[in-house]
Amino acid sequence: MDYRKLGQSGTIVSAYCLGTMTFGAEADEAASFKLLDDYFAWGGNFIDTADVYSAGKSEEIIGRWLKTRPTEAKQAVIATKGRFPMGPGPNDIGLSRRHLNQALNDSLRRLGIEHIDLYQMHAWDALTPIEETLRFLDDAVSAGKIGYYGFSNYVAWHIAKASEIAKARGYTRPVTLQPQYNLLMRDIELEIVAACQDAGLGLLPWSPLGGGWLTGKYKRDQMPTGATRLGENPTRGGEAFEARNAQERTWAVIGVVEEIARAHGVSMAQVALAWTAARPAVTSVILGARNPEQLADNLNAASLALSLEETTRLNEVSAPTPGQYPYGEHGINQRHRKIEGGR
Repeated sequence: MDYRKLGQSGTIVSAYCLGTMTFGAEADEAASFKLLDDYFAWGGNFIDTADVYSAGKSEEIIGRWLKTRPTEAKQAVIATKGRFPMGPGPNDIGLSRRHLNQALNDSLRRLGIEHIDLYQMHAWDALTPIEETLRFLDDAVSAGKIGYYGFSNYVAWHIAKASEIAKARGYTRPVTLQPQYNLLMRDIELEIVAACQDAGLGLLPWSPLGGGWLTGKYKRDQMPTGATRLGENPTRGGEAFEARNAQERTWAVIGVVEEIARAHGVSMAQVALAWTAARPAVTSVILGARNPEQLADNLNAASLALSLEETTRLNEVSAPTPGQYPYGEHGINQRHRKIEGGR
């Protein structure tokens, strides 16, 4: 297992993080314990969860596992999130001091710990002044409740504004961003990656397999069925079947991933994960396995090194296709200039 710094902090985490959104839903407690045991046996040390996952059950399961595994608990780097609704009231959601104080205390209680290593804002809150959120997070660090904080699903101007305000006010600064990022979803490269690099934030990509698309489990013009995320709900989120199936780019990307996987004698998932882990600014890739077999296959990506030629093929076939302005060639040219002058 490769290890990396958590953003610009001094904490070290494994290059593959165990995501636990399935805990308490698709994986019961026994299955969740098995996934955690196997992950740590592979050398992993980074667990990502959120208060909203299975309405707190994911955190509770992790808390019970930590209590029964003192050796692993000592090495574990725990990340969770707050922001989404945990009750029916108007203050049971958001990034206000009031809600975050309750959410953080509840997460600590469910996890059975006194300190969370990485506390993440699960999404932007347009109703709460960012200064209020940042001051709360700085206070939480000072109080010893959290070690670091980060963001999830923020866009570039959110990152820039929050980072610069924290710097100007002398607050503790963020260390990570958790975005959706994979070979089928590369739009964060248009601005968000640059904003993170400028602010010193490490990326923690979620959905690195594109909701299962990059594993080869879905077939062209064949509606998914069975015990897969799209089989259970073909209209689910950004990976919804109809829209992606209609894009020629989807199948071009899948085709190249399949060719490279066959050449290496590995799964398509390992190729997609290895590509993501090697992208600029990536700290740790979040794995969301349903069972030990999926987890083992995914973790084998840690030993796969793609060649420059293979990486170039993947980059080219999956390149984002923005319009000419402001993210296409025309807009890019306007943001740069030749050192010798002229256009």
